[in-house]
Amino acid sequence: MDRPKVLLHDHLDGGLRVETILDLADQHGYKGLPASDPPGLAAWFDQGMSGSLERYLEAFAHTVGVMQTPDAVERVAYETAIDLAADGVIYAESRFAPTLLTAGEMDRRAAIEAALAGFRRAESEAGITMRLIVDAMRNLDDSLETARDAICFAGDGVVALDLAGPEAGFPPDDHVAACRLIREANLGLTIHAGEGDGPHSMWAALQRCGAHRIGHGVAIIEDCKVEDGDIVRLGPLAKYLRDYQVHLEVAPTSNLHTKGWSPAEHPIGALYRAGFNVGLNTDNRLMSRVTMTDEFDLAKQHHGFSEGDLHAVTRNAMEAAFCNWDTKRRLLAVIDNAYEA
Repeated sequence: MDRPKVLLHDHLDGGLRVETILDLADQHGYKGLPASDPPGLAAWFDQGMSGSLERYLEAFAHTVGVMQTPDAVERVAYETAIDLAADGVIYAESRFAPTLLTAGEMDRRAAIEAALAGFRRAESEAGITMRLIVDAMRNLDDSLETARDAICFAGDGVVALDLAGPEAGFPPDDHVAACRLIREANLGLTIHAGEGDGPHSMWAALQRCGAHRIGHGVAIIEDCKVEDGDIVRLGPLAKYLRDYQVHLEVAPTSNLHTKGWSPAEHPIGALYRAGFNVGLNTDNRLMSRVTMTDEFDLAKQHHGFSEGDLHAVTRNAMEAAFCNWDTKRRLLAVIDNAYEA
């Protein structure tokens, strides 16, 4: 069955086509690539054995290195949307940190505008609905300025702010002012937490920063008691997440690579069966060599997800999306009709 998919956690600078990286490097004189042929470069970007979030993130130096002009950003955004549509994605929120693309003459707003232009072009061709999440970096001090730039595009395709980057040593509550500004502007707020750090990072993201969603969030399993693969008792934070149905943007394959888990060790199945509000996501399609179809297959093969379960987590994601209600209602009908056919 051709299942419609909803993707809420995908990094624009983590999903480039290898051929595009080589082409952009040639066009713009970028000399830092570790390989000059598509197979060699694809093998270098494969972070399947990285074993830590910090090592995994090192690969981004080269993708952002070739995305320092508006034309490059627009191309990457366009190709991202086209590739996602080909994988059956009907709605996606892709994200990137415009600050990382300002090494040349482009500023943050120009980078955001270029990404939105690429999305609009792909939407008209492929029928996918794209929205943009602007990343502020936890390890930088410009989150407030980044939030102000994001707000300038509210209503034009930007739907939220995210805090991304290394977790350990960079708590989300260092960026409370930016988070508050975004919420006061009635935009969404999602924060990477519980990926490279423990449950406390998730608590700070929720209770100090006011996040609507959590990126990854798999560390919440540390606040649960698990027996025979199922959660039998919840700690106070886990109970809060489950009872208030805070959406977790779970990216299983990426987590396997940063944490060294086997597919069966990932907590997605236990969290879903215990009633947590989880969705399936790719995170970084280039670094993890993954598609949404792959994530669906992993959930089926290693965690026993049925077609009904995939329908449920797809609905979870659509209901948690930061788009307007009319878009949400329209796409929920597409999802329900496809699974009921």
